[in-house]
Amino acid sequence: MGKRIFKKHPVNPLIRASDLPEGIMYLLNPGAIKYNGEYILMMDAATLSTPIVFWLARSKDGIRFIPDQEPVSWPQWSAEVTECCVYDPRITFINGEYVIMYASQAMSRGVRTGVVKTLDFKKFERIKQEESGINNRNSVLFPEKINGRYVRFDRPMKEGGLESAGMSISYSYDLQNWWGGKTLMEPREACWDSHKIGAGSVPIKTPHGWLEIYHGVDQVGNSFIYRLGVMLLDLDDPSKIIARGLDPVLWPEHDYELMGRVSNVTFTCNAILEDDSTVKIYYGAADTCIGLAEAKLDDLLDACRNSNPHLLKFYGKITT
Repeated sequence: MGKRIFKKHPVNPLIRASDLPEGIMYLLNPGAIKYNGEYILMMDAATLSTPIVFWLARSKDGIRFIPDQEPVSWPQWSAEVTECCVYDPRITFINGEYVIMYASQAMSRGVRTGVVKTLDFKKFERIKQEESGINNRNSVLFPEKINGRYVRFDRPMKEGGLESAGMSISYSYDLQNWWGGKTLMEPREACWDSHKIGAGSVPIKTPHGWLEIYHGVDQVGNSFIYRLGVMLLDLDDPSKIIARGLDPVLWPEHDYELMGRVSNVTFTCNAILEDDSTVKIYYGAADTCIGLAEAKLDDLLDACRNSNPHLLKFYGKITT
């Protein structure tokens, strides 16, 4: 068996709903970034009335977080469309500002990718998006332009949202109009990511390619298991997959990951590369609380090219 890539912090769960002011049932799936000498988490906070709002928590050491006293004051989608729920933010620093891509739910048009920017995590400004007519989630912006274009991951979805779904990539010149969308990667039969896949973290640039930590879903009977895996993409053309790891690098195993609002979930919207090449992820556990896991960058890169002789023995060659 391969070695364990991510090590979970002994203080997990790092943050629970009880750490926030009253009125929050669950915490999950934070975006995370380092800003002005602090770690900032932008957490999904499920309120007693069910809609999710964004809530910030801040830390000097990346372990002990202090939540803000109030949720984020979030800009409206438009005068015509009101968001009934926002969730799963990914924060990218690019061109001197922080761009947040997130899932925007509205009764009038399903779920879309919302885009908001900030300079200080106090004031937030919306970047208007052209209507696509397609449900979309798990959008993640690359941290630099490639060939003069913004690049992002997407996960287009059918109306129901429970069907099998793959991961796509698209492009923009202005962060408003997105085009050229193409399928990047599909679920793999018989693997841990056999039902649905989607982006997780903002990609990390390495000399070997763009490292992406993504999530995969496996359907077991009437339930689902959410795990994390890794892949490596070409630096100049990230629509080209160099390698895709066969095994997951993080999976639910402890009570706080196995039982909660949604059971059997480990899900990330972030990855922070430290100066010592440690990669931190703050992950949603069972859609209920937040954990911290750490890995070495070289181990994650090696995991992109791993193999599993036990799986191959039964299923033969499994492609990316």
